[in-house]
Amino acid sequence: MRWPNFPTGMPSRSVRAVRWILAAAAALHLSVVPSAPADESLQKFVYEKAEMGLPFRISMYASDEATAKVAAEAAFERIAVLNGILSDYDPDSELSRLSRSSGQGKAVPVSTDLWNVLVRAQEFAARSDGAFDITVGPLVNLWRRARHKQELPSPELIAEMKARVGYKNLRLDPEHRTVELLVPEMRLDLGAIAKNYAVDQAVAVLKGHGITRALVGGSGDMTASDAPPGQPGWRIEVAPLDVAGAPPPQVIYLKNYSIATSGDVFQRVEIGGKRYSHIVDPHTGIGLTDHSLVTVVAPDCMTANGLTTSISVLGPERGLKLVEETPGAAAHVVRMPGDKIELIESSRWKDVPKVAP
Repeated sequence: MRWPNFPTGMPSRSVRAVRWILAAAAALHLSVVPSAPADESLQKFVYEKAEMGLPFRISMYASDEATAKVAAEAAFERIAVLNGILSDYDPDSELSRLSRSSGQGKAVPVSTDLWNVLVRAQEFAARSDGAFDITVGPLVNLWRRARHKQELPSPELIAEMKARVGYKNLRLDPEHRTVELLVPEMRLDLGAIAKNYAVDQAVAVLKGHGITRALVGGSGDMTASDAPPGQPGWRIEVAPLDVAGAPPPQVIYLKNYSIATSGDVFQRVEIGGKRYSHIVDPHTGIGLTDHSLVTVVAPDCMTANGLTTSISVLGPERGLKLVEETPGAAAHVVRMPGDKIELIESSRWKDVPKVAP
């Protein structure tokens, strides 16, 4: 099977698939880079802004700065609106208000955007047997405090939080587009799937403004539209595992596709000589201890995120089965569960266009 939408050809400028270190300022920052000689009518524009508590970056090709700036501002405005809907940090967000209805026997009408994300999240939860679970909020908050205090939560507290978790306790009514949280003190945490929905939506906004050659990223996860002028795709470096002897990074081309990563490279805590990830296993209530970095390419950024999280929790054998069952998806997993480094790839990863080492 050949990889859809991914041509091969000459290399372009590198865009690293790692977290950008950006100022958390509200203002837009602009840089202009001349485009490739293949299309001298276009220029490259790069905008960076903090939204949803995370760094977002938009790279695009446009005919002039005025066109680019209007499109970028519209895209960032769309992300800001989504933050007001999907944030679990903002007590006034639609998501937070929904969480506060838990256990009250209420079926709550929700907006189109929240509904879209909840439906996709529940699809991944069912497919992964709860490895991907947005009701994991109580456990996530518990481990956030554990990282802050450098202290493991007690088994009793973990058990108490686990009683509030379970994707089957989130009931969706498609006919009326309502949501009910069946158990008291449930807390939804959309996490990266909300951010990745925003990434996909930003690309859609740019297309609506006539920007068809763009790359939008939120804290390392990205969606690309058409390739830069004269190039086969956006050149993306797949981040390596942060241990000695790990396989070197691979460089791939991204065009009309998305990429996401999950793992404990960026967020973790070491307590009692043991390393715990920010990713919590909903079944055990404990942060993952399998040191790994999971990369997935897929037709959209929400799908890529759902698969990276599922693989992280399930492990590569069960997780990659989900990838194989997902049309157009491919995964690259590097892990070090003990003293040995392991590299596992799904069957379609070989079809992802790469730069020769």
